[in-house]
Amino acid sequence: MINEQHLLNYPIPEIRQVLRWQDVALYNLSVGLGQDPMDKAQLPYTYEPQMTALPSMPVVLGYPGFWLKAPDTGVDWVKVVHGEQSLILHRPVPVSGEIIGRSSVTGIVDRGPGKGALIYSDRVVVDAATGEKIATLESTTFARGDGGFGGKSGPVKPPHPEPAGAPEITCDLATRPEQAAYYRLNGDFNPLHIDPDVATKAGFPRPILHGLCTFGVVCHALLRELCAYDVTRFGRMDLRFSSPVFPGETIRTEIWREEGGAAFRARVVERDIVVVSNGRFRFA
Repeated sequence: MINEQHLLNYPIPEIRQVLRWQDVALYNLSVGLGQDPMDKAQLPYTYEPQMTALPSMPVVLGYPGFWLKAPDTGVDWVKVVHGEQSLILHRPVPVSGEIIGRSSVTGIVDRGPGKGALIYSDRVVVDAATGEKIATLESTTFARGDGGFGGKSGPVKPPHPEPAGAPEITCDLATRPEQAAYYRLNGDFNPLHIDPDVATKAGFPRPILHGLCTFGVVCHALLRELCAYDVTRFGRMDLRFSSPVFPGETIRTEIWREEGGAAFRARVVERDIVVVSNGRFRFA
């Protein structure tokens, strides 16, 4: 069972990470870039002379690992799913050097017995040499098996409102059947995404794609459609994970332009089900 004060003060380790262009290429490939070798617009994301990091890459930088799996957290880790993710990009992600990730739990909401709990956390990614911020990440984790520990019922982060009408832009990007196996090499080793037995125990028919891999696919769509692949124009994205994606499915990002950015959501084409909702993008 969750001990609220213990979890709020949990000593998530600070992570120092040496970044190489190969790490950047692996991340970009693991979220689906490079599937069309003739698409020259994607070449800077796969080819070392021009190597560029996708704006969503901070989600795997300074990552402290699946620390919620530790027994002393009190969390039923098998039933944990990613609920929401925000990314604020302070500067383009470097392709080499040393970075530091500092993570902390910022809030816990008890939704009641049988209704789970929400765990809010953030991570600041900084350049180790200069101390300059690269990105700020805010996450909501849905601990489906941990409601009823006697904690507070709020405040709950309100979602961005859903847009009305038909989208102005749609972008279909395919995932690969083995994409979760590639993506986990970025450091997210939750067996839910590769072990069929763990997936079954968690209530899924087969391993699911990492939520943050879906995040990267949607980031690619926003970068392509709104920024013409110019990372200096990319400022912030926020979204809610509505349903899991199975590797091999096609993710369709639907976009509504707004002043200063756009609203968006995403669905799986094959099942016509919304997998990302309440999305907001802002230009730098």
